[in-house]
Amino acid sequence: QVQLVESGGGLVQAGDSLRLSCAASGPIFRLYTTGWFRQAPGKEREFVASITWSGGSTTAADSVKGRFTISRDNAKNTVYLQMNSLKPEDTAVYYCAARSVGTNEYNYWGQGTQVTVSS
Repeated sequence: QVQLVESGGGLVQAGDSLRLSCAASGPIFRLYTTGWFRQAPGKEREFVASITWSGGSTTAADSVKGRFTISRDNAKNTVYLQMNSLKPEDTAVYYCAARSVGTNEYNYWGQGTQVTVSS
């Protein structure tokens, strides 16, 4: 069973930066993509960014392009989300999720980490 553990959330001011980490354990070889999602109070969960374990291909939501960068360290089985120029509207619980090879949905999820951006 793959396990994902997020860390790095916190309270920052608008314009600040944060780096989230997602440490994966278990049968990592089964994973195809790892992504970050977020959910703000009263809103639906939304996709933020994703990266493939092999090749490192990335995608990102338009709302974070140019500000957030997703990366991975295969040796550490860890995926990062570098968030720069944070805005109050980035406030949310951020979740790490992973999709197994051969599946179309993210089937592994972390517990989430809170990011709060004050104005």
